[in-house]
Amino acid sequence: MTPEIAIMGHPNEGKSSVLSTLAEDDSVRVSPTPGETTRCRTFPVVIDGREVLRFTDTPGFQNPARVLSMLRQLSGDSGNIIRRFREQVKNIPELSDDRELLLPVERGAGIIYVVDGSRPVRNVDREEMEILRLTGRPRMAIINCKDQGERYLQEWKDEFRKAFNSNRVFNAHRATYAERILLLTALQSIDQDWQPVLGQVITAFQRDWTARNRATADHIIAMLNDCLRYRLTVDAGDQSAAGRREEELVRQFNQNLAEIEKRTHQQIRSLYRHHIFDYRLPPRSILREDLFNDRTWQVLGLSKKQLAIIGGIGGAAVGVGLDAAHAGLSMGVYAALGGAIGALGALLGGETISANASIMGIKLGGQQLQIGPVNSINLLFVLLNRALLFYSHTINWAHGRRDYDTGGAAEGPAPDQMGFTRNWSPGRIRICTAYFRGLQQDGGNDALRRESDLRQLLEEVLLEISQRE
Repeated sequence: MTPEIAIMGHPNEGKSSVLSTLAEDDSVRVSPTPGETTRCRTFPVVIDGREVLRFTDTPGFQNPARVLSMLRQLSGDSGNIIRRFREQVKNIPELSDDRELLLPVERGAGIIYVVDGSRPVRNVDREEMEILRLTGRPRMAIINCKDQGERYLQEWKDEFRKAFNSNRVFNAHRATYAERILLLTALQSIDQDWQPVLGQVITAFQRDWTARNRATADHIIAMLNDCLRYRLTVDAGDQSAAGRREEELVRQFNQNLAEIEKRTHQQIRSLYRHHIFDYRLPPRSILREDLFNDRTWQVLGLSKKQLAIIGGIGGAAVGVGLDAAHAGLSMGVYAALGGAIGALGALLGGETISANASIMGIKLGGQQLQIGPVNSINLLFVLLNRALLFYSHTINWAHGRRDYDTGGAAEGPAPDQMGFTRNWSPGRIRICTAYFRGLQQDGGNDALRRESDLRQLLEEVLLEISQRE
């Protein structure tokens, strides 16, 4: 039997936000207007085509004092107290919401009781807690700290100890993946009979997350392959228009690579079940900058120490990395994209290029003008850092959060000012360098092995990011 958890509480305390975050479902209606939820609605958690858990959103308590009085009168009788209460009040309109919210409890659901921890405990809260105690169902209390306030936390915890098996502080708007797993793990403690089935659910969640991280790594690898091998060829045209043709070629090249990156980010977003809403990136996030913006390359490219590591490895990547990092930055980035070329060699003559054609003052007649593939390893690190930053923002934007249009910033453990790779070990940098050189050598078993090494590295890094709190 699939375990069911009913999310219960007073209106406008954050029940729907908690449910949306736990179920990873951004279709849950979240509204600041009290009483918006009037009917129970169940949200199944499906993994590999199998429903492993279901959460049920319930209406808020409306008449707890009256409900409690009636339940106390029934408590001395034998049988299911909740079933008999719901039968008794089915023709009392003013108790319709209270009758509805106890429906999942009647069918055996466990309870998560949600309160707003930024306010003090009231008598009405104590009445609701006593109602839930009388149900006899396994139950946990969640203090949803909407405003990060801790003034009343101890008061709430003291009250919860009287009526609940367990309680936790949980911010539904800021909860990371690691915090969601911890909450599900804590649910095991509320009833001994639930431990085996919830243990299986948690294992399924973790396996599913590993599979999604593996798919994310595949998408990033595919993006790197496409971008680092990409080339664009056009007719060189008349010599008098050469400058304009080069400028347009670079612009189109930049745009096409940016589109590949954007498509990859959307694939990552979909993997983590952000289907309906589109959150805003943090106002100062480097992801708001263009892929080929000077600041992007300065922040997310290689550090001097990493360049020294790559220099020790040797190969074609050394000189081009130095060019992008140490030239005047605008010139370095432009060269990496095929503008001034120099050591990068990104702008190449076509099949019939004449031997005396110069790189800067191109005289190609009716021949082909080609840009790409980019020979700068810095592009690999820029793309990689941006993908990891996007991943971090995506997994740490809780599904119960709805401040999309108010400039809300996606928060999470993202080193947005320097990039993830700035603190990588020499071993990790070498894996990236070997992969880049494998692309330049264009295929073969060695290139496949290096791609496999990079994929394994990415899976390790994605797991590290997701386990941070």
